Amino acid sequence: MATRGPRIQAPWHLPWLFFLCSVTCVLCVSPSKVPRLGVREITMEKLKLQSLASSHQKFRTFYYNQTLDHFNYRPESYKTFQHRYVLSFKHWRGPNTMAPIFVYLGEESSLNDDLGYIGILSDNAARFGALQVYIEHRFYGESIPFVSREEALKDANLRGYFSSAQTLADYAEVILHIKRKYSADSSPVIVFGGSYGGMLAAWFRLKYPHVALGALASSAPVLYFDNITPSNGYYTVVTKDFKESNGLSILQKKFNTCKPLEAAAELKNFLDSLFSVAAQYDRPPRYPVDLVCKGIDSAPEGSDVLDRIFSGVAAYFGKKPCYNLDAFFSAETLDGWSWQTCSELVIPIGRGSNDTMFPADPFDLKEYIEECKRTFGVPPRPHWITTYYGGHHFKEVLRRFGSNIIFSNGLRDPYSSGGVLENISDSILAVYTTKGAHCMDLLPATIGDPEWVVLQRNIEIEIINGWILKYYQDLLENSI
Repeated sequence: MATRGPRIQAPWHLPWLFFLCSVTCVLCVSPSKVPRLGVREITMEKLKLQSLASSHQKFRTFYYNQTLDHFNYRPESYKTFQHRYVLSFKHWRGPNTMAPIFVYLGEESSLNDDLGYIGILSDNAARFGALQVYIEHRFYGESIPFVSREEALKDANLRGYFSSAQTLADYAEVILHIKRKYSADSSPVIVFGGSYGGMLAAWFRLKYPHVALGALASSAPVLYFDNITPSNGYYTVVTKDFKESNGLSILQKKFNTCKPLEAAAELKNFLDSLFSVAAQYDRPPRYPVDLVCKGIDSAPEGSDVLDRIFSGVAAYFGKKPCYNLDAFFSAETLDGWSWQTCSELVIPIGRGSNDTMFPADPFDLKEYIEECKRTFGVPPRPHWITTYYGGHHFKEVLRRFGSNIIFSNGLRDPYSSGGVLENISDSILAVYTTKGAHCMDLLPATIGDPEWVVLQRNIEIEIINGWILKYYQDLLENSI
């Protein structure tokens, strides 16, 4: 895929950049500050996409009596809670035609947002005659066992059931329940997920190949665990994105915040999130990196460093009476993500002294463990993801026993540094674009989409079509 065209160099940028980096410490990469995955960027674009994707869908909400603990047989393990899932029968040709079932695996947020923001299922359901299924992740949205979200995360015993393995088992139970309920035993299932949900989609295909025929794992950094990927990979890509856009970067005070600052770290963390989110979701039509950089560059002549940075903030959010430092992600997502990264999802992101535009902040496992113990009373398990799902010797292992997984990425996404970027076998395939951002291929298709994302989506759908046709061929041959 072609890269974005070159830009005129502004030589004064780099001295300012180094000045900023030399005087400021932005973010200690602690469990609560690991860059959040997620499909969405919080902007007005989100509302437009929600309206676009959901306006013609007929969603029906259901609740499944979900098992609290799938892996134990103690009496409390048999408790059930209401697990939300949503169906759209609009295009389904029904079980008699063995029409496929497209399943979106929810990530670290309420399902309410996903219904409007995920377009790849609804955009392609008519072609395949597919039933659309959207399943919420346990401990998010309405799928929280027994109590409120706040109470659940404070209960050390209850939050012990908040894990990816339990979540995958949830998905398997709901999918099989739907197939039984609608007599769709022969309908092939394709699972879709983005970001953390993309990791879940890939892991689901590996753990439950009898349930899902294949998986599309979008922007899934499955290799960003247990030192498989260099810790500075994420921020190296952030730096590359901003260097290509010639932007100033980062930092400090007089930012018209909506509430008084209690510590400088609040503003520092906010600015870190701004630049990271802009890079992670640098996709059309907004292109947030360009938006921030143009704002910085258009500051009045004579503006000092902080005024220029504030101009970038204002360009990103638009003119507001004040600026909310908690604007990027909901409390629900941040609280849940904090627990997940303090238990099993230990993503060792860090920065060296000279390898990114950010000040040095190497990943320190000892400090990470201590913060998790202070916050939740338990240490994280940094080796569990690779123990349970694999990751080391990824190519050799998956080439032998894996199949039917698409790993899609956009190389402007910082998390692509931990993604799968080359084909592993004839059916474990990497589809990426040089311009693409985080989970862009999952968004609703629009007339103004650039050709490279249209091509990426078309390639993915043709691969999935091949899986389904092969499945039907196998059924036919086995019935003769």
